[in-house]
Amino acid sequence: MASDTDGERKQESSEQRLLKALRKSASSILIILPLFLLLRYWGVSVPLAAAGCVLLFILVIALAFFSTPKPVAVTTKTGKREGPLSRLSGERLADFLPDPLVLFDTDGTILYVNHAAREAFPPLARDASLYLCFRSPEMHSLIQGIIADGQARSSDYLERLPFERWYRASVMTFETAKGEADCFILIFRDQTELRRIDRMRSDFIANASHELRTPLASLRGFIETLQGPARDDAAARERFLGIMQTQADRMSRLIDDLLSLSRLEMKAAIPVKERIDIGQVLSHVVETLAPMASGVGVTIEWTKPDHPVWLPGDKDELIQVFQNLIENACKYGQAGKRVIVSLDEQGGEAAPTTADALRGFSVSVEDFGPGIPAEHLPRLTERFYRVDVDSSRAHKGTGLGLAIVKHILTRHRGRLIVRSQLGKGAVFTVVFAGS
Repeated sequence: MASDTDGERKQESSEQRLLKALRKSASSILIILPLFLLLRYWGVSVPLAAAGCVLLFILVIALAFFSTPKPVAVTTKTGKREGPLSRLSGERLADFLPDPLVLFDTDGTILYVNHAAREAFPPLARDASLYLCFRSPEMHSLIQGIIADGQARSSDYLERLPFERWYRASVMTFETAKGEADCFILIFRDQTELRRIDRMRSDFIANASHELRTPLASLRGFIETLQGPARDDAAARERFLGIMQTQADRMSRLIDDLLSLSRLEMKAAIPVKERIDIGQVLSHVVETLAPMASGVGVTIEWTKPDHPVWLPGDKDELIQVFQNLIENACKYGQAGKRVIVSLDEQGGEAAPTTADALRGFSVSVEDFGPGIPAEHLPRLTERFYRVDVDSSRAHKGTGLGLAIVKHILTRHRGRLIVRSQLGKGAVFTVVFAGS
C-alpha cells in the first residue's frame, strides 16, 4: 500500500514537471521564430535553419524537464508548515533521550526499548515480559496500577546489579494520534547521585553535631563542677581549666576547618591565576614543621631542587595541603622516626618563563609507621572519616584535613594517590597535571 502511494506521488511529480516544461517551451517559441527569420536573412538554407531551431526547441524542453526543482516547504492538512522533527520517527527521537524509556501494552509485553534503557537494564527487549525483567514488588505494583486505572504514578526503584543505582520510575498512558490509549510509557530517572549527595549532607551534619557536642558536654560538666564541689579546690580548678582549654581549642580547630571547607567550596569554580615555585612552598612547610617533628622524634628529609618548579596555584592553599600531609606523616608515622618528602618532575626545561612551558610533576610524602589497612584507603578523603578515632583525637585531628586537601587539589587540577602496606608505612602522592 505504501509503495503504491509512493508511485502515485512520483507519477504526479513527473506530470507536473512535464507540464512545466511545456509551458516554458511555449514561451520559447517567441524566441525561436525570430531566430529562424534571422538565419534566413543571413542566407542559411531553409532545412538547415529549421533543423537548428528544432534542436534548440528540444534542448529547452529537456532543460525544463530535468532541472532539479527547488525544495518546497511541506504543508500539513491543518495549514501548518512541517518542521524538521516531523521527518524523524518517534523511535529515533526516543533513542536520543538520556533517560531509560520502555513502551509496553496491557499485558505487560514490551513494545519498544530505547538505547538508554538497553544500556541500563540489559534484560529488556522487545516482546519480553516486563514482569519477568523487573522482579521487585514495587515495579509490579506500578505496572499493574497503570494498566488497571490508567492513572499516572511514580515509585522509587533500586537496581542492585552490576552496582547499586536508585531510580525514580514513572508510568503514564501513551495516546496515539487518534486518541487511543492501548499502551503505556515507563520512564526511569537516575537519582543515584542525588541520593549520594543527600546522604553525604546528612552524614556531615550528624558528624559535625557530634564533634561539637562532645567538647561542649565536657565543658558544661567541668563548669558545673567548678561552680559546685570544686568551688574552693584550687588544685582541681587548675586541672579542670587546663582540660577546658583543650576542649575549647578542639572546637576552635573544628570550626576553622569547617569554615575552610566552606570557603573552598565557594571558590571551586574560580581559576587560580598566581604562579608559584612549588619547591619554595615545600621548603617553607618543612622548615615550619621541623620543631614539631623534632618534638615527636621524627626527622623530615627534603632536598630542594636547584631550579624553580612552577605551578599555577594559590600559595596559601598549597601550603595548607602539604602542611596537612607532612604533619600527618610525622604524627601517625612517628614510629618510623623519619618522613621523606620528594619532588618528581616529569620532564620539561628548568624555570619556564611562560605558562605554556609548565609540565606535570608529583610530590610524595612517605612515612614508615604502622600503615593503613586497605579497606580504609578509598574513604580517607571523606569528611570526618577516621581510621582510628581515638588516635586521631589524641593527635588533635578533626577528621577534615584530607577532605580539605582533596578540595584544594581539585581546584588546582591535581589528585591525591594513597598507597600503604601494614607495618611498612604509607605514601601520599599529590599529582599535578601539566599545562
